[in-house]
Amino acid sequence: MRSTVIGGAMLPHAPQFFTLPDTEDKATVAAVKKAGADIGEKLKALNPDLWIIFSNDHAEQFFHTSAPPFTIHVGGESSGEFAGHKFHWQVPSEIGFELVRELYRQGFDPAFTSTAKIDYAIGIPLTHLGVTAPVLPIYVNAYLPPQPTMERCYAFGQAIARAVTSMGLRTVVVCSGGMSHFPGTDRYSNPMLDWDTKAFERLCAGNLKSLVGYDEVELDDTGNIELRCWACGAGALGERKPDLVSMDPSWHHNYASLGWFEPKTTDHQAHYPNIKPELVALTSALHTLAHDGDKRVAYVADPAAYVAGLDLPEAQKAALAALNVPEMVAMGVHPLVPFLANMQIQRLKPRQPAAE
Repeated sequence: MRSTVIGGAMLPHAPQFFTLPDTEDKATVAAVKKAGADIGEKLKALNPDLWIIFSNDHAEQFFHTSAPPFTIHVGGESSGEFAGHKFHWQVPSEIGFELVRELYRQGFDPAFTSTAKIDYAIGIPLTHLGVTAPVLPIYVNAYLPPQPTMERCYAFGQAIARAVTSMGLRTVVVCSGGMSHFPGTDRYSNPMLDWDTKAFERLCAGNLKSLVGYDEVELDDTGNIELRCWACGAGALGERKPDLVSMDPSWHHNYASLGWFEPKTTDHQAHYPNIKPELVALTSALHTLAHDGDKRVAYVADPAAYVAGLDLPEAQKAALAALNVPEMVAMGVHPLVPFLANMQIQRLKPRQPAAE
């Protein structure tokens, strides 16, 4: 079944976007805001049935009392405030509850809440996107060890995609956080731009599953513990190239923005394709030449006579008689089959004497 996750975004949420201290480069902030607004316009144009945001909690709500790896908001609304900005979004409660049930069926055990607040990690990305529709927040434990692994986050995103697809909901996923930064530590002014650039390039190439390769030590060492939220979104989106990207480093935080809003393409031309029904007989004939010594001898003795006895279309007969491997591959034949047949047949042909 084709996934109904139709788009998504990975966006930063630095508090400086709203507090705007003198130390913040205003051009950088403007670039981040523009990237978010542009992505938001494209995503809103998709008219999704459901918006989901994966966001970390900054040790504010899920800390002393409990620290679940994943928490789904099932209340009817959620509010918050930061730096003079008031946040308020309706929450699709029934969908939230059904999502919890579906995830239980899939072997995940997320917590759920009716009272969690909206902090800047959710409020800033949604504001930049311009989202006013109801939003389902999903909180990911990024800051309090032990955190969920990247593999588990990716698998959780995949489970979300299966769930919303089974529910028939055209869904957009927003991932808050990233990239490198070290809030509250002596490394705050030294984000890891080289590491971020390499990771960002993989995402730009559509290799979203590359996020699974980072363990908890590497995420901590590079200031990228919030990429757990991105890994959830990557699992939901699947392997696909983003349609809009922007990398805007600051002195304390490497702001990265990515958006997916074009239909997922399936135009990859595999080197080793499926066997087409109309090529089964030709494939069988090639397989015979690769593995039956007597048939190879008969073919080498008189290719035209050999193929005349086969039930093949004339174009396929001509290509087989000439052992024209490129032509047969162009027809759609699995290239390994004519390759092996040709290799065996060439061994039977007399070698030409070397020129003196």
